[in-house]
Order: sequence, then structure tokens, then C-alpha cells
Amino acid sequence: MTVKPAPSLDLKSTIMLFVLAAVWGGSFFFAEVALSEIPPLTITLHRVFWAVPVLAVIVRLKGIPIPRSKRIWGAYLVMGALNNAIPFSLIFWGQTQIDSGLASILNGTTAMFAAVVAGVLLKDEPLTAKKIVGAALGIVGVAIIMGPSALSNFNPSNLAQLAILCASLSYAFAGTWGKVALGGQPALMNALGMLIGSTVLMIPIVLLTDGLPTFSMSPTTWAALIGLSTLSTVLAYVFYFAILARAGAANLLLVTLLIPPFAIGLGVLFLGERIAPEAWFGFAVIALGFAVTDGRLFSRIVAKTSA
Repeated sequence: MTVKPAPSLDLKSTIMLFVLAAVWGGSFFFAEVALSEIPPLTITLHRVFWAVPVLAVIVRLKGIPIPRSKRIWGAYLVMGALNNAIPFSLIFWGQTQIDSGLASILNGTTAMFAAVVAGVLLKDEPLTAKKIVGAALGIVGVAIIMGPSALSNFNPSNLAQLAILCASLSYAFAGTWGKVALGGQPALMNALGMLIGSTVLMIPIVLLTDGLPTFSMSPTTWAALIGLSTLSTVLAYVFYFAILARAGAANLLLVTLLIPPFAIGLGVLFLGERIAPEAWFGFAVIALGFAVTDGRLFSRIVAKTSA
């Protein structure tokens, strides 16, 4: 029996991976711009609401069937909460207290959280030593970023950083939920379904907390919201699933390490942000944790050493 080779990153997949990192990194920048005029929960609603019709057109053009099962739509509602409504809201609120670049670094823990959550909840993805060590390194990286004062002098900045970490954990649970409840559904339909689900959830929440959303915003804010919904959401999902099919899940996870440089670069160039040295050091430790969790880098080193 011939063994099917593992998916690899060719030139096209690599370019797509960098584009995905750019549009997802841009989400932190777009949110920072929009926060100058509208509150976090309203930004979340705008992001998912405007993405729905655009992605619906793509799904229709591709001839993807719309499911009618109540169970599937219930799963979309849960997925919308875990993958959109909760993490988007937490990240955008966190960005009211900390810079967009730092938020993107903390969000880089998602891959390690996902590995641990899947290891605990899924039988076919056991919790291995490298996943535990990778997660531990991720926690050390976060601790370096937050600093020792987080224990003795708690402030809104610390709470914002914890909010970003909770968003990462929510993404991790979303990945496991999607695999269990939506594994047999078309990928782009899953994306559309969870966006519809998160929109349904966010409308009453925003009405109760922020009131009726206003449409009299500056062109800059509108541009940020359009970028957030069409580029960082719709286009991101299209590239995400295209890379997944072409290069595999393991290679796709590399985007985790590419997002912060794009977010930091945009913040430095256009928002005047500056990243403290300890944040860079913490990011390096988080990246090391990702490398341990992924395992391929160390496997190649061992293979070359023993050759």
C-alpha cells in the first residue's frame, strides 16, 4: 500500500499564507481605528453582519447547498458564539486598554490552547508531552509579557490581557466543537453558518448594551469596518480553507506566528504604537511553545543530527 505524502507548502500556498496573516493581522489595526468612534460590541456586530451577505454570495456562486437541519443550525449558533461573538468582543474590548500589536501577540497562544483542548476532549488527538510543554512555554511567554506586577498591582491593562487570552481559549473550544458537530459540512457553509449565528446573537446584545447602532460615522471608521468584515473575515475564511485543502492543517497553523508581525507593523506605521522589549521576548517564548507543540522543527533537527 502506498503512503500518501504529507501536504507541503509550495510557493502558492506560502503566498496565500502570508496574505492570510496580513488580513488577520489587519483585523487588530482595523479594530483599533474603529474603536476611536464606536464601542467594542458594536464593532463585533458590524464585523459579522456585513460579512454575511458577501460570504452568502460566494457560497451561492459555488453551488454549496444550505442545510435545513435544526441540529446543524444549532451547531452554527454555538460555533458563532465560540469562534466569533465571544472572542471578537473580548479582543476588541481588550484593545481599549492595550495596543493592537500586543493583543495580536497574546492571541498567538490560540494554537497551543487548541492543542491542549483537543487533547483533553478528543480521543483521536491525545494530550501528548509536547502539547503540555508547548502550552507551558506559552504560559511562560504570557507571564513575561504581563510582568510580575500583574500579581501585585492589578489594573485594567492586566484585565485586557486576560480578556485576549480568554478569546484565544474560546477559539480553541470552537475548533474542537467544529470538528465534533460540523465535520461533515462544507467548510465555507460552516463559515457562513457561524457568521449568521454570531449575528443573531450579537444583535440583542448590542441593542441592550450599546443601543441602536449609528450609521453616521466618519469615512475612516467605515473603511475600517469594511476592511474588518470583508478582508479580515470573508477573504480570510476563503484563504483559510483554500490553504487547509492545499497545504494541510499543520502548515496552516504557521499563520499563528505570522499574524503578530503584520499587526505590530501596522500599529507602528499608522498608530504610533511601540512594543516593549519584554513583549518581544514573550512573543519569542510563545513562538518556541508553538514550535514544540507543532513538533516538526525538532523532528527535523533530530533527523539531521542522527543522519
